[in-house]
Amino acid sequence: MTIRVLLADDQNLVRAAFALLIASAPDMEVVGEAGSGRQAVELARARRADLVVMDVRMPDLDGIEATRLIAADEDLAGVKVLVLTTYDTDENIVEALRAGASGFLVKDTRPAELLDAIRVVTAGDALLSPGPTARLIEQFLRSPSAPVAGGGPERLSDRERQVLALVARGLTNTEIADSLGLSPLTAKTHVSRIMGKLGARDRAQLVIVAYESGLVTPGDRQAQ
Repeated sequence: MTIRVLLADDQNLVRAAFALLIASAPDMEVVGEAGSGRQAVELARARRADLVVMDVRMPDLDGIEATRLIAADEDLAGVKVLVLTTYDTDENIVEALRAGASGFLVKDTRPAELLDAIRVVTAGDALLSPGPTARLIEQFLRSPSAPVAGGGPERLSDRERQVLALVARGLTNTEIADSLGLSPLTAKTHVSRIMGKLGARDRAQLVIVAYESGLVTPGDRQAQ
């Protein structure tokens, strides 16, 4: 399957460099380039991209609001958003995850890591950069906000709550399976069922739910 990528960044040189890199991958193609957040939303609807590489700071409409509009559009339910940031301590990333982004990447990452990130996020298989993501959430996710999904962990079984806590720690399905004595397939099934029960788009939203509900708290390294 060819991954259809839309690039959204207000810097022409950045978009051009990313476009050349993505074109070099046999399993990807660039289907559009946007210089503003509003244009990114319009092109996401028009070009039917699988994934949007979204810069946070853009004119007209910033990357967070553009992500929110894409995530809220039922016709774009299958579109993933990979947010770009200059620093991995940018608190806007937490807001981007709340808005519906599936992961983030710092702009100075190695080219091969960008391609891998696009594949990972498109597959919805795991959170990108789980360590920095967890650190960001621990640092900035302090005040209550509207829930990002359709319910809280109280809807889950004890085992599902354990799995959700491990997802929030950035563990992959294989690592979750090893931790709980399950098969990787069973762990993956649990994660899928949790997403269904909570109405979450992907693992990124599961992390937000786990922290906002108090299932996982900053500094706690044990699954509850």
